[in-house]
Amino acid sequence: MSTGAPSDGASDPLESAVLAARLFLTDPQRFGGMVLRGASPARDAMVARLSEAMTSRSLTVRRLPGHIDDDRLLGGTDIAASLAAGRAVTARGLLAESAGGALIVPMAERMEASIAGRLAQALDASGEGEDAAPALILLDDGREADEAPPASLIERCAFECDLGPSRAAQCPGLASESPHSSSAEMTDDQRQALAATAAALGIYSARPLLFAQRAACAHAALSGRDAVQADDLAAAVNLVLAPRAVQLPPAPEEPEPDAPPEPPPEPPPPGDPSDQPENERDQTQPDQPLEDMLVEAAAAAIPPDLLADLAAGKAPRRASGGGTGKRRKSGLRGKPLGARPGMPRGGARLALIDTLRAAVPWQEARRRETLVADDAPILMRKDDLRVRRFEDKAARVTIFALDASGSAAAARLAEAKGAVELMLAQAYVTRSEVAVIAFRAESAELLLPPTRSLTRARRALSELPGGGGTPLAMGLNAARECAEMVMKRGRSPSLIVLTDGRANIDADGQPGRKQAGEDAEAAAKAIAREGIDALVIDISARAGPEGATLAQNMHARFLALPRADAKTLHTAISAAQSPATSPARGQAA
Repeated sequence: MSTGAPSDGASDPLESAVLAARLFLTDPQRFGGMVLRGASPARDAMVARLSEAMTSRSLTVRRLPGHIDDDRLLGGTDIAASLAAGRAVTARGLLAESAGGALIVPMAERMEASIAGRLAQALDASGEGEDAAPALILLDDGREADEAPPASLIERCAFECDLGPSRAAQCPGLASESPHSSSAEMTDDQRQALAATAAALGIYSARPLLFAQRAACAHAALSGRDAVQADDLAAAVNLVLAPRAVQLPPAPEEPEPDAPPEPPPEPPPPGDPSDQPENERDQTQPDQPLEDMLVEAAAAAIPPDLLADLAAGKAPRRASGGGTGKRRKSGLRGKPLGARPGMPRGGARLALIDTLRAAVPWQEARRRETLVADDAPILMRKDDLRVRRFEDKAARVTIFALDASGSAAAARLAEAKGAVELMLAQAYVTRSEVAVIAFRAESAELLLPPTRSLTRARRALSELPGGGGTPLAMGLNAARECAEMVMKRGRSPSLIVLTDGRANIDADGQPGRKQAGEDAEAAAKAIAREGIDALVIDISARAGPEGATLAQNMHARFLALPRADAKTLHTAISAAQSPATSPARGQAA
């Protein structure tokens, strides 16, 4: 049996996912759930196999609708049945219907925080039998860095598997293991080794560590062993801890050259080693310390994309409500969020069904209080009124920071102006806004505040001269200030910097390449700290390392387009802003 993610990258990730699924099926409620990333035939087949295995054990499997409300999730008044019966009739919620089974959550990266909170609360308060909360199978289709299921639910799911790279079209059958099939014992030294491995990976939450212990015991039980061995611990580290790593494990310390050699180990007592149990021989004669072996296994099992991010000092992706624009509550339009108590005024719309659902349970008491006949119309109160809620996404404002210095003007300023005009025309069609900042000589100027006026933009660009030094720090600071102003107005800024990256004017307007470079680096890091979405385009005729370094300091995407006209620049910018094709931050397209 495989012990987790392959270390050489040759094995299909479905193999590790199958092992994780078999461990999960031994006790779904104790493992909490699974996170399956990457839409692929392999993931669809895995979900089907999980459903079959749980259904064969008479466990209920349900799907969570994308726009579920609290009444459907937790249970509430059945309006139709209540109106027909003349009394309040309560309907079971989806959590009660799937108790002890599993909930499949499609597009988990789009789940509302309120629904995630209800599910997390149900998992924490889970009991036994009919009171047990359903395990979660979160299907993550996120592509952007900020698109991920809620962190509160990922924390409560033992296994995270990325099946996007898998080329398998089918999933092997999952053995229908009964819950609590057997329990393997774990020593205190093994628990300490798991804790040390988690600390080496930067994992300080208790839940992943508990999941790893349960996974090691379940792996030993599936292998027919009564005691946990090193292979079981390695499987738990690979499947539970490695996908959660937030830092690379430290390199092993080299012994000091002047240190005396360690004395040889004492010879074993007389007797045939074969008389000792296999697990005892493994523990008494290890090739290396258990902690070091588990840390090495974890480092080898970290997914390649996560490994690249950790090596670059980037934190793993987590949901932060990003996307095409900042989310905000609205009473008029957008994605439905359910209803809340309130008066239908100021443009807010009455939620009729939710209003009836709030009023029906009180009808019997209100009729007795007002001495009204049982067949009287529904008695409404002000507290029964409910209004609709929507979530709208704020408009995106694209901020162009255009290098109009002498070096840029001699090379690509005309093409850069043409690309900006094409982007302006596109923004006019999509009703988004565009701002233009130009920096040259000893200043940076906001040529065009956020606007949708194509005429004003063309006039501002046509009047832009080229020449002088490159005050890159000034331009970046001006762009950051403009982005902060946009965010304060509830909109989402997107910064596009067109430059060759060769600064020679510092933030105070004084010449000097060294100080100018340091100031530009500081300004780029300030943009990164604000979390502003950014793209750096090297518009020089011969791209150098300066543009890529600037993008890396800014935590921005990078494009080097040395020989492209305005149309090609526009196409490249549009492709880089697309979620499906945007390159990784700080990397060249």
